[in-house]
Amino acid sequence: MDFGTELVPELEILGRGHEKSRISQLVDAADGGGPKVLVLTGEPGAGKSTLVDWAASQAVAHGRRVLRVRGCEGEKDLGFAGVHQLLRPVLTGVERLPSRQRDALRCVFGMDQADGSQVPDPLLIRLGVLTLLSDTAAEQPLLIIVDDAQWLDVGSLDVLAFVARRLGDEPAAMLLAARDEAVPVRFDRDFPHLTAGPLSRAAAGLLLDAQPLPPRGRVRSQILQQAAGNPLALIELTRAFAKDPGSRETGSLPLTARLEQIFAADLPTLPQATQRVLLLAAAAGTTQLSDVLHAAPDMDGPQIWRPAEQAGLVRVEGGQVRLRHPLVRSAVYQAASFAERREAHLALAAALAHEPDRRAWHLAAAAPGPDEQVAGALAESAERSRHRGGHAAAAAALERAAELTPEPELRACRLLAAAKSAMFAGHPQWVGEIAAQVDALTDNPQLLAEASLRAGWALAVTLRHDDSLAFLLPVAESMATQAPALGLSALGTAATPVYNSGDARYRNEIHRISDLIAPQPDETDRVWPHAVSRPFTDRERVLKSLPQAVDAMPDGSLTALVSLGAAAWIVDETDEAVRLLGQAMDQLRRTATAGTNCTVAQALALALFESGDWTASQSAAEDAFWMATEAGADNVTVGSPLLQAMLRAARGDHAGARAQADDAVRGRDLRKSRSLYVRHRHTLGMAALAEGDHKTAYEQFRQAFTPDFHPEPVHYHASPYCLADLAAAAVRAGQVDDARTVLRAAEGTLGESRSARLEAIVHRASALLSEPDDAETHFRTAADPAGARWPFEHALAHLDFGEWLRRRRRSAEARPLLGTALEIFERLDARPWIARTAAELRAAGVAVAPSAAPEAVADLTPQELQIAQLAAEGLTNRDIGARLYLSPRTIGFHLHKIFPKLGITGRVQLRDALGHVPRPD
Repeated sequence: MDFGTELVPELEILGRGHEKSRISQLVDAADGGGPKVLVLTGEPGAGKSTLVDWAASQAVAHGRRVLRVRGCEGEKDLGFAGVHQLLRPVLTGVERLPSRQRDALRCVFGMDQADGSQVPDPLLIRLGVLTLLSDTAAEQPLLIIVDDAQWLDVGSLDVLAFVARRLGDEPAAMLLAARDEAVPVRFDRDFPHLTAGPLSRAAAGLLLDAQPLPPRGRVRSQILQQAAGNPLALIELTRAFAKDPGSRETGSLPLTARLEQIFAADLPTLPQATQRVLLLAAAAGTTQLSDVLHAAPDMDGPQIWRPAEQAGLVRVEGGQVRLRHPLVRSAVYQAASFAERREAHLALAAALAHEPDRRAWHLAAAAPGPDEQVAGALAESAERSRHRGGHAAAAAALERAAELTPEPELRACRLLAAAKSAMFAGHPQWVGEIAAQVDALTDNPQLLAEASLRAGWALAVTLRHDDSLAFLLPVAESMATQAPALGLSALGTAATPVYNSGDARYRNEIHRISDLIAPQPDETDRVWPHAVSRPFTDRERVLKSLPQAVDAMPDGSLTALVSLGAAAWIVDETDEAVRLLGQAMDQLRRTATAGTNCTVAQALALALFESGDWTASQSAAEDAFWMATEAGADNVTVGSPLLQAMLRAARGDHAGARAQADDAVRGRDLRKSRSLYVRHRHTLGMAALAEGDHKTAYEQFRQAFTPDFHPEPVHYHASPYCLADLAAAAVRAGQVDDARTVLRAAEGTLGESRSARLEAIVHRASALLSEPDDAETHFRTAADPAGARWPFEHALAHLDFGEWLRRRRRSAEARPLLGTALEIFERLDARPWIARTAAELRAAGVAVAPSAAPEAVADLTPQELQIAQLAAEGLTNRDIGARLYLSPRTIGFHLHKIFPKLGITGRVQLRDALGHVPRPD
């Protein structure tokens, strides 16, 4: 609904001063400062819709344009129905969008005939909506209002979440309202929330007094007690007692159930014809009056609706039929018998013959039991949704189709197809729920194995590693000879939770089961599990198979790109990991696999950090986190902030790093997720080093190894990479003897064929902990040029060696080492180490000038730096926006902030202003 510039009368709302103040701030933020998104929550009847209406009136009064969408259960399974409702007033602007965005929106909104030949790019869909809203806001500041968000379709929620995270620089704001027990996952944690809680007793009393027949005495006390501050309950209970002063509500049913009974209590007094049209409106699930009229053409007179309007149940105007509250719909629908509901759905299905998707859903609602014809119609609807890129809608349709499928094996197949669509939609929890239904339907070993594979995949992105592997490892073993390809697929999926767990038992199982699977024509799926099980001791074998698998990889094989990229990362082929994982991300951006995206984005972010591309690493880590919160992938919602905290620490923000790291793990038990445990400790240790607190740093690094007499790595792979930092802290914290014990024990786990990176780390640690006569050989090995592929660690080795030489009055030898270290630290903007290296150089007799480029860009955020670098290459705002999935207007806004920070006046000066700061890959 578009309020345009029409003035909506201001509503009087009792007891909501705080809520109105927060909403007013949001309205002001549309073209000012402050948070641009507010999530309004509350129980049913709390008055969220009233506050939403008040927000709309305030926005119009302050010169904003308002676009609204209200979720409805009847369209919850229709892909992008909510976004279509939101954008209807501005759909003419679609034609002015860039061609790819225009075509994507025309396809998903049914403006073009979809033949299934090309699935719209989900990110183009989201970017098209963002651009259209940005263009609308450019004409007049915009307030986007989303009511009853819990009933929006998943595709629309994905788009709205995408838009919400990019409103920061737009003259627009978003108010989203949802029931507090059903806030969409995408908005559950990451935006400011405002709860419309119970009214105070005083405010509740004022609301009772405002009713036509205010209750008094015992009735008043009873209403106040039973309503518990719920505004709708206060009003409805007052009406109920006014109609029957002798009645009493003595039951202990939940409030919502009592309210639904109250709404339904009015229905028997209404004429039968009115009850019928109300049921049709409730069953239709939309606000379109035409749906009801087509289903009941003999009931098109306004007199049919008048009794319901007089009862306060519904309002009919402008071709819309609006039930007073969503609970009215529930009450009307539940008050009807199944026969009455079935008749309504069949009438709607007949009226919607020209809309096969909606017709299929109404036929499904009318089905008294299994019905293959209806199930087939839903399966066909799912296929149409899939071709439009609506994987979530396809999953919902297939899941319902399975419920209606008479033949058990076909039902199992449809459930597996639903799980696959839910996986592509990026909803692992849903995948697990669907897959769990297959076991009782079939004895087919392969179908059962596939169900377990999906269930294990759903858990693989969480911290429930044991549960995930309880599904995946038995599948891998049972299919090792029956269906080797499926067995290898399960083994590859299992390798990720095996790595994250760090449990040696699981690594041994991976290795054992891999040996049960005979060599296959395509051995790609075996590389990642083998790298996980023995990354150090069998490194040579992995290095031999990795390039062979890459060369044999089918073009565009997403699974191969991800698994081989991960394998390259684990054996320190970091450049190859960045290349392969980067290609995988490029493919994933063209699909809707948010759950998979977040894990790949996190792996890419880690590889980018190690390779020294910290700006791109930050960007990838941020993307991974947002996608993970949408997908319920808590392994990434913990891991991504830990990486971001590490970047903060390396750049000198030790307090921010500690806060972010601790917030990431708060409420999490990492004892069975050893990789994250070690990363957390490593991050806190680096934060302490950045602050100069070497005692705390050592304590944190030391926890990456067991406290035993013979210390072992807490995580078999992650812990050894802490050795050099542990040694550096030990020297200054007086813990050299203990650190030597850790180093000697850890070296025994690393095998003979170490990567250049691990070799440098071990020799740097040995150098720092050795006696002076033995240190120099270790230092020279640690500073070998082979380690330059890991710039930060390479620079630390040069710094330590340079300090060691200078303290032995060998300043001439120290200077080139310190100069190399300073150049790398400046390029990375590793500020604590820049200061330390510069001080060493000055002590060695070198005059150190302030570094120009890093100082010039120090105030730029990672995103601003990325935008500046792309603009310096000559890309237009629209080109940059398409690449970064931002609107051209947002790019322009960023550039106007970037120019004064760099002390320039235009984009032609960007290249010189950025100096030698490297462009992220």
